[in-house]
Amino acid sequence: MAKPNKKLPERSVDIQCGKCKTLLFKYKKGGKGALIKCFKERIVDDFTTTSCECPSCGSVFAREALVRGAPAYKIIGNKAVMR
Repeated sequence: MAKPNKKLPERSVDIQCGKCKTLLFKYKKGGKGALIKCFKERIVDDFTTTSCECPSCGSVFAREALVRGAPAYKIIGNKAVMR
């Protein structure tokens, strides 16, 4: 499978916890669809202390996975939302 483009998309979004609305990270998102996965190389600012866990409420919002050969976070349901 092909890797995602190295050139970052223009659009920057804030990813927040779905439960407590704490800012998790700033992400360069391509396309206009729903938030399903976040490639680690596109994360601009990471505000989490432990990966895939909200620093405020402690809920697990994603799983680490390899998507098309690149490390990514796969978002669980509506546990993380973009604004």
